[in-house]
Amino acid sequence: WAGGSGKGGGSGGSIRDAGGTFGKMEAAREEEYFRKLQAEQFSKLKDHLEEEISQHEKLIRQHQEEIERHKKKIRDLKEH
Repeated sequence: WAGGSGKGGGSGGSIRDAGGTFGKMEAAREEEYFRKLQAEQFSKLKDHLEEEISQHEKLIRQHQEEIERHKKKIRDLKEH
C-alpha cells in the first residue's frame, strides 16, 4: 500500500514533491493535523470509557441495594 512519497501512499501533492521549505511546511502541517485528530479521538474515547465506568458503578450500587433488600427479607423470614 504505502508505496508513494507520503506515508499512506500516493504522491502527497505537487508541493510536497517539490521538496524544499514549502514541502517541509506542508508535511509539518499535515502531521500536526493528524496529531490533533488523534488527540481528539483519544479524548472522545476516554470520555466514553469514563461514562461507561460511571454507568457500571451505578448498576453495582443498585445491585448491592437489591442484595441487601433480599438479605433483609431472608432475615425477616427466619424470625417467623
